[in-house]
Amino acid sequence: MGITAMPSATSNMPPMSDDARLLQISDPHLFADPNGRLRGVNTLTSLQRVLDHALAHRRGLDALLCTGDIVNDEPAGYAHFERLTGSIGLPVFCLPGNHDDARALRAALAHAPFQVGGHVDVGRWRLVLLDSSVPGRAAGHLAHAELERLRDALQGSDRHVMICLHHQPVPMASRWLDALGLDNAAELLALLDDYPKVRAITWGHVHQCFDSHRHGVRLLGTPSTGAQFLPLSREFAIDTRPPAYRLLNLRADGTLSTELVWVEPASSLGEPLAASA
Repeated sequence: MGITAMPSATSNMPPMSDDARLLQISDPHLFADPNGRLRGVNTLTSLQRVLDHALAHRRGLDALLCTGDIVNDEPAGYAHFERLTGSIGLPVFCLPGNHDDARALRAALAHAPFQVGGHVDVGRWRLVLLDSSVPGRAAGHLAHAELERLRDALQGSDRHVMICLHHQPVPMASRWLDALGLDNAAELLALLDDYPKVRAITWGHVHQCFDSHRHGVRLLGTPSTGAQFLPLSREFAIDTRPPAYRLLNLRADGTLSTELVWVEPASSLGEPLAASA
């Protein structure tokens, strides 16, 4: 079983079994300046450390998924992402976040091994990469054309489906953050309810872990490769948790398991903390 990307040119992506193992990262917030810092974190160094740890400790990865905010409002930062992820030997699937320039992102990564948006088939699963970004807004919205593209992707395959986007489609029990979620989430969820082959929705944006279910669909929020937001906070607040990445095991039978790995700073002792489910 291989990877089939839409849209794509002829691909030299490596073959897959019917199971798929993905490395998910989110919200690197890279700057043009490699020394750029956000909330006290050098975002480029932090992303490098996360990738180094994941690739050194986790074998058998089939692809990398990044769920938005690749840069922090500086399109020149895409060159750093291209350099770090384009050389790891994996397909790299991306979508825009509210700090990204969607057009600049697509232009910067318009070549293998990258795919921005569209959908891609991995093993017995279809990943649908949605663009929920709205220029000039922190909150997200799925345009009518994007929802129609989603519907076409759902109707065009009998595979298990994972929906990937930047903005959270469900409340996070955090007053300030919930105001910055997907503003037409009800429309998205109503559409997905018509397709029982949708097994999971995963997103970034929230800079914290979220793991729940809705109507049998796994709901997964993934922390940042940099600084995190404090969960359950009424007002904006930064958490003390370290950078993180998520591993996703997409099995041929439609079940999913995941492991969240918190990567301690280089000065810390011991191995990163992992949570599996």
